[in-house]
Amino acid sequence: MSSLRLTIWGCRGSVPTPGPKTVAFGGNTSCVEVGLKDGAVLVLDAGTGIIDLGLDLVDRGVRRLHLLLTHLHLDHLEGLRFFAPLWDERVTLDIWGPPSPMLGLQERIARSFSPPLFPIELRDVPARVTFRDVPREPWRIDGVSLAADLVVHPGPTVGFRLETAGSSFAYLPDHEPALVGIVERSSDWISGAALAEDVDVLFHDAQYFEDEYETRVGWGHSSVSDAVAFRRAVGARRLLLFHHEPQHSDDSLERLEAHAQSIAAPEEPKAELAREGMVIELP
Repeated sequence: MSSLRLTIWGCRGSVPTPGPKTVAFGGNTSCVEVGLKDGAVLVLDAGTGIIDLGLDLVDRGVRRLHLLLTHLHLDHLEGLRFFAPLWDERVTLDIWGPPSPMLGLQERIARSFSPPLFPIELRDVPARVTFRDVPREPWRIDGVSLAADLVVHPGPTVGFRLETAGSSFAYLPDHEPALVGIVERSSDWISGAALAEDVDVLFHDAQYFEDEYETRVGWGHSSVSDAVAFRRAVGARRLLLFHHEPQHSDDSLERLEAHAQSIAAPEEPKAELAREGMVIELP
């Protein structure tokens, strides 16, 4: 039976926020490492958190990697140019991302690897890189079953479900299911529900307090109450609140976590805030 080891290298949204007010929860943008029992590594998103992850992977001698991108907004891609394994000719890297009717995945990523944004073209990186659109049907990587599906967020955006014989995990860092409805809807009408149904752990967008969300409807992110409602609708056993608002200090995030716990029913598992450096072991 395979196990999953989830390590959070970045959980901030929109822009990196280093500084004394973001130490407890971290200021790096989205990146989660999925370690498998046999030492294989999957990486979810390439925000600035992937920079430190890359240095760690080099130290560990990992040379076979899969990177799963939910979408190509800069806060989920900006660390890729500084991902150390990308600059090692011994590394084989498969990059998976959402398909687009306009341009292929490689062409879209290449924009961030071209002048004046960056001095080196994507085609010139030393690693052996393959670009793949996520399949419409579930597929397998190193003994893990994966599924991807489009979710409500501006531009082509997917969420992911990773599953082994003994554990399951859903990753929906940028998601606004309230835009199409959560409460009193059947699961097949809720954005992202098929990915998150009955998972052991759900990472979900909870960028805003409710009053903040009122002025940001349609931006592609969720209020904390909508994240809790989504967890309730899909029956996830544990909720990690993710994609923290860049203007939220550690104190603000502690209040957001307390609020999330206060609105859960007594019998429901309490929501937690994702923290940089957090490790979750799934048996």
